[in-house]
Amino acid sequence: MRIESISRVGNKTDKYSVLFDNGDDICASVAQIADFGLHTGLELSDEDYARVIEGVKLGSAKARAMRILGNRSLSATEMERRLVGKGETQEIARATVEWLVGIGAINDDEYAAAIVRHYCSKGYGIARIRDELYRRGIPRDIWDDALSGVDGMTDAADEFLRKRLGGSRDKDDLRRAADALFRRGFSYDEARDAVNRFLESYEETEEI
Repeated sequence: MRIESISRVGNKTDKYSVLFDNGDDICASVAQIADFGLHTGLELSDEDYARVIEGVKLGSAKARAMRILGNRSLSATEMERRLVGKGETQEIARATVEWLVGIGAINDDEYAAAIVRHYCSKGYGIARIRDELYRRGIPRDIWDDALSGVDGMTDAADEFLRKRLGGSRDKDDLRRAADALFRRGFSYDEARDAVNRFLESYEETEEI
């Protein structure tokens, strides 16, 4: 395999088109050209050609992944899905994710803990938080550790009812509020107990 030409892509100073005599045209960075020792007229064996192609694709995927992470954190599974969705092969996407994990750019344990903290602060229950961990592709063996530090669920439910109900003790309002707690990931028992605490707090206030 022979390199026919290497030319700059548009006005991008770091991107070059590498054209092979078989018609393949790959986009490589200056660093990749230097790393692989590419130049016009270079003859490559089939093995070296495959190594260059794979290396350039992997490098491109890594750069893309870092740009994605610049916007928001992702789990390893989310990143792999995102890269495949952007046109990377499954193999390249998986290799890129392994690299990201290796350099610490992706850490599912830390990401899971951050998700738990965020949804706890928003007043969601355990069931909703577990759904979110599942949706984001966090491995199940990480869930327990991430959820182990969860506390204040009772306070979160009580605060939600205070905001939702104001001073209302109407039965229909109470039922709808309990249903809302259930949808937010609290169990039936947790929702019922929260309503009871809400009612008891008003009884105590009236006694005072």
